[in-house]
Amino acid sequence: MYLEIVSPEATLFAGEVSSVTVPGINGEFQMLKDHAPIVSLLQEGEVKITGQIEIEEEFEDKFRKEGNGKTILAIKSGTIELKNNKVIVLAD
Repeated sequence: MYLEIVSPEATLFAGEVSSVTVPGINGEFQMLKDHAPIVSLLQEGEVKITGQIEIEEEFEDKFRKEGNGKTILAIKSGTIELKNNKVIVLAD
């Protein structure tokens, strides 16, 4: 599935991923390929991305990599929309 993470400053990431886990206002939830469409508010926490992804050099300091193929982005709040295997995260 395709993921875009957009902040007020720039698009931090855009590319194919295996899964995305986000801190929803009613708890953390994960989305995989062919997930039902969803729109949700996000609270402070971590966006966890699984897959072989490449972060642009200018944004590498915002992300941290974990050994199990996960890449983490800390956010303060935001919204998420998933439709037709395209995830858009608007993050602060």
